[in-house]
Amino acid sequence: MKIVVQVRLIPDAAQAVALECTLHTVNECANQVSAASFAAYGLNGSVKNLRSMAYGQLKARGLGAQAAQHVIKRVVDAYTTLRANLRAGNLGGEGSKRRRKATSKPIAFRADAAHTYDDRCLSWNYDGQTVSIWTMDGRLKNVRFACSAGALKQLTQYREGESDLACRDGKWFLIATCEIPEAERYEPQDWLGVDRGIANLATTSDGDNHSGRRLDRYRRWKARKKAELQAKRTCSAKQLLKKRARRESRHATHINHKVSKTVVAVAQRTERGIALERLQGIRERVTVRRDQRARQSSWPFHQLGAFIAYKARRAGVPFIEVDAAYTSQRCPRCGHTAKANRPSRDAFSCRRCGLAGPADVVAGVNVRDRARSAWVFVNMPQPAPA
Repeated sequence: MKIVVQVRLIPDAAQAVALECTLHTVNECANQVSAASFAAYGLNGSVKNLRSMAYGQLKARGLGAQAAQHVIKRVVDAYTTLRANLRAGNLGGEGSKRRRKATSKPIAFRADAAHTYDDRCLSWNYDGQTVSIWTMDGRLKNVRFACSAGALKQLTQYREGESDLACRDGKWFLIATCEIPEAERYEPQDWLGVDRGIANLATTSDGDNHSGRRLDRYRRWKARKKAELQAKRTCSAKQLLKKRARRESRHATHINHKVSKTVVAVAQRTERGIALERLQGIRERVTVRRDQRARQSSWPFHQLGAFIAYKARRAGVPFIEVDAAYTSQRCPRCGHTAKANRPSRDAFSCRRCGLAGPADVVAGVNVRDRARSAWVFVNMPQPAPA
């Protein structure tokens, strides 16, 4: 399986200037290629077409052969992603304002957008923790980088393919691709059902609860600070808003990593699989009050599910997603399903058999029970041909 490892580059003053000049130049070239591709081919430019049209011009700008190829591929990949989003309806239907805006002009790249390097443009010295990297001013050697011991071990053993040079808030990063071998998946003895929510980020069928109260309180504090900065309406306030938004995103990602790591470790220790609800499209299906919209929009359930899925694959833990319908309203003992079974958000009380308990734990138990049935069908042998 592929994962990315991020390392911090520590260039000196001259090296930082060269990296900045390189990033701005390649993105300016990408904008020119994108405009020419849009004028000639619309959204359907291919690598072959753009290579014959723009390769010579990129070489004349001083780009190396591999850098020119990567600029062309970045432009083609951007238009491929745009076409995929159009087909999937992610930009609205025909004639929508968002769709017209996306298709009426060429794709633009930010001046500090990440640029791709392969092994011909970038070489690593793991022992000295330095890299040699191509720039517009020539090859920069002995550019130092810093990372954790675990990240360095992954780079040394598993790095392969391309890396991205990125600049964020004046800091330089290399994001490398690593091909990590997956552990052999074992046959689960049972299942650990996980219910995801807003107030409680994850609640397992064992009764373990990973509360989202601190994250919610942190987001509310950030929202108040955001309102204060928005009221100033200055350029520095806008820059600070972007910085705070990135910090809030990193904080939520860190919490999701901690929760997913704990869930996978429990399942691995007890030789169980992990079952999650399939929550795709839940924001479109569920309506909330006006004052709850921001809270629902910032609910990172998809990221938490993705983290649990890939960590389970790395550890060899079986993973499955089951139907989420009525998991919080169904009684796991008698099967009675009714909205009245949940008199409040936190409580569950079956109107037929009297089973009572925390609603999120009951939902986790229902997810576990559905995983037991679904796993049988997933692993059922194919019938012999007639």
